Amino acid sequence: MSSSRHDHALPPSRVQEVADGVYAYIQPDGSWWINNTGFLVGRRGVISVDSCSTERRTLAYREAIRSVTDRPVTTLINTHHHGDHTFGNYAFPEATIVGHERTREMILAEGIPEYRTLAWTPVDWGDLEACPPFLTYTDGVTVHSDELRCEVRHVGGPAHTTNDSIVWIPERSLLFAGDLVFNGGTPFVMMGSVQGSIAVLDRLRELNAETIVPGHGGVCGPEVIDRVQGYLRFVMATAELGRAAGLSPLQAAREADLGEYAGLLDPERIVGNLHRAYAELDGLPPGEPIDLGAALLEMVEFNGGRPLTCLA
Repeated sequence: MSSSRHDHALPPSRVQEVADGVYAYIQPDGSWWINNTGFLVGRRGVISVDSCSTERRTLAYREAIRSVTDRPVTTLINTHHHGDHTFGNYAFPEATIVGHERTREMILAEGIPEYRTLAWTPVDWGDLEACPPFLTYTDGVTVHSDELRCEVRHVGGPAHTTNDSIVWIPERSLLFAGDLVFNGGTPFVMMGSVQGSIAVLDRLRELNAETIVPGHGGVCGPEVIDRVQGYLRFVMATAELGRAAGLSPLQAAREADLGEYAGLLDPERIVGNLHRAYAELDGLPPGEPIDLGAALLEMVEFNGGRPLTCLA
């Protein structure tokens, strides 16, 4: 039986300069609710890419920025609506929060959603307040850190969610990919689209980025796009076989041989991913709502009935 695998003594989060004046903030181990952020330091202020899931983690991120610069965070870009990237938005009251129109809609609709307590081991979330983007776009917007151009683009989809954006810095060949890219963790598209994610990853590959800051896991190169895409194709093939054999998503997950993907963190995500893949094969439009609660509880069942490990 597969189970959530984690090293419970997590290494400390770290600031990694990925280009001149551009930093990734990497939070090991990148598993459930433990995301990466990043920031650009300009003469007048700081642009942040995403916030964190808990009050403690977001305040630690603020301190990490302060360890590099005393300038204020003037802009906060959200790559999508999920709480690990947005729950900490409220801790940046001086920032203009920028995001896709659908990101704003989803945060307003969900608030601080109860599903965060449904399937995971207990987390000290802190005193959270839903704080959506108040500068929104449909296709994209460009922000500038001094003379450095940062293209915030809605990349289509649905993919990881219905509202994914990237931050592309062409002069540095540097991509903040949000959760379109997982490095070392199992990709998760239950709230988006398997096929849509595969198509969006093709578009990311065309950027020819030299450096990618993924939503979870270590800084990497473009080769990780192939790995994520390979896993998603495996999910789609598993769904097609399971559905043809009359298996439920949970049954198909239990019978699947994860093979080269067995070592990824949070392997139970195969169940949620298969729920989405089955819905697509049944003709549900990409990104349309499915029963997330039922899928999460089946992920717990796949995990031997144990709550999913969350170290946020």
